[in-house]
Amino acid sequence: MFFHPRILDSFKGYNSTLFTKDVLAGLTVGVVALPLAMAFAIASGLKPEAGIFTAIIAGGLISLLGGSRVQIGGPAGAFIVVVYGIVERYGIPNLLLATAMSGVFLLLMGIFRLGTLVRFIPIAVIIGFTNGIACLIGLSQIKDFFGLKIEKMPAQFFQSIHALYNAADTVNPTALSLACGSLAIIIGWKKIQKHLGWLCHLPGTVVAMFLATLITALFNLPADTIGSRFGGIPSSLPHFEWISIGWGTAQFMVVPALTLALLGAIESLLCARIADSLIHDRHESNQELMAQGIANLVTPFFGGMPATGTIARTVTNIESGGRSPLAGVVHALTLLLVVLFAAPLAKNIPLASLAAILMYVAWNMGEWKKFVDLKQFRLPYQLTIVSVFLLTVILDLTVAVQVGLLFAFITFIYRISSLSRCELADASNFSQLENQQGRIDAYRIYGAIFFGAVKLLEKIEEKLPSQVLLIDLKNVIYVDTSGMETITELAHLCKIRNIKLIICGLEHQPYEMAQRSGFLQTLPSDCLYPDLLSGIAAAIQH
Repeated sequence: MFFHPRILDSFKGYNSTLFTKDVLAGLTVGVVALPLAMAFAIASGLKPEAGIFTAIIAGGLISLLGGSRVQIGGPAGAFIVVVYGIVERYGIPNLLLATAMSGVFLLLMGIFRLGTLVRFIPIAVIIGFTNGIACLIGLSQIKDFFGLKIEKMPAQFFQSIHALYNAADTVNPTALSLACGSLAIIIGWKKIQKHLGWLCHLPGTVVAMFLATLITALFNLPADTIGSRFGGIPSSLPHFEWISIGWGTAQFMVVPALTLALLGAIESLLCARIADSLIHDRHESNQELMAQGIANLVTPFFGGMPATGTIARTVTNIESGGRSPLAGVVHALTLLLVVLFAAPLAKNIPLASLAAILMYVAWNMGEWKKFVDLKQFRLPYQLTIVSVFLLTVILDLTVAVQVGLLFAFITFIYRISSLSRCELADASNFSQLENQQGRIDAYRIYGAIFFGAVKLLEKIEEKLPSQVLLIDLKNVIYVDTSGMETITELAHLCKIRNIKLIICGLEHQPYEMAQRSGFLQTLPSDCLYPDLLSGIAAAIQH
């Protein structure tokens, strides 16, 4: 079926026990999502409510319409760098436009069944930009972690380092203490969580945020809070508002929107695959992309930011017992209730505590062990992962992915072409060819004849026999248009020199390509044989 959300198939054999587990899991994930949603929004240069509204609307839509039973959607750390750059360069109205456009792109990707193509992105590229994004998230939080007096953090790497260096003497000891304390609580809670009974489901990020908020409010500590910087968060429902489009810059939003769409697709489908491995299920990638597209198309009209599947919240959902999309819906409703009834309490949340939470998220987001293990891999893999990482950090995520894919593409071509080979069949294997070398030559080709391996056939052209040339293609698994063109040129050269060309073992895809290209129709019936032995026998009789 073209559009078939997974929720429609999730309630077969559903009972009250599963319902209870889904509700409890949804409540837990809602609590986990609250500090993360606010922290991601603030780090992206937006107000905290943008993150919460996104978690509510996009989270609910992704669960209702998605192709995974347990995936939780919402604002993600991977978007921080891209969103912050768009906000700084083009402004918030154009960010909303780019988000809506990315939703359209994601929807089209799902409609045209392109979900599986995302899996073709090499793991080296994914690790490189993921670690790069994690590094940039950590860098962006140094300001609030140390309480530095910087009016506005630049989006570019070197400018950020320069701004941090100039403000190094403005450290706020109170903010630093809150941040370090929050980080210590998060790490310590993780270590003792399994021994806390019913409290084991309560995440350390929430405990750290609650205690930091309580201490800040009780002692009126001199540290920036959500209230002092943003005036708190509104205790009302998000309202619909048409996106204000700056037509002068709208044309420049296509590339940022494509970046958001590609990043969202990668993140959501990677998250869905991780979820599949944990619950032994299989998601529908194209349905997931359509759900992500609809969510990103809708949320900007309510002041939201880009959304995707989130690994931390999805894993929390699974570990808490969630097994149907109902848990994701409950998570969205939980956040909605928090906004309606507990929003005034958020004004005392210290930004240093949220910075510590993001530092922790960034550290866990990166696959740092892969850098330690780099020496075990070949040079092309090392170059790809390091170049993507450095380009993500120093230049731009889009450039990094493009360069990474280019490296991976070149490496792939080289590897596949090196696996293809051409061997001269001699009398030791085919006794019929004894004393025939130079008059009748037979070549056996292995692998693929594509644009990266056509040199195999070009070498044959340099040493053509005087009477008959046999080409055995039985072990060729693939021929592309460039390969077929080279075979055609070889046949033409043989015709000019009055050499009989015999093709042997033409089967499957190579046969279809020869037929589609018209080469088969130009080949005489006595020049096509099922195997090399019969071809050699015919050549000797020639």
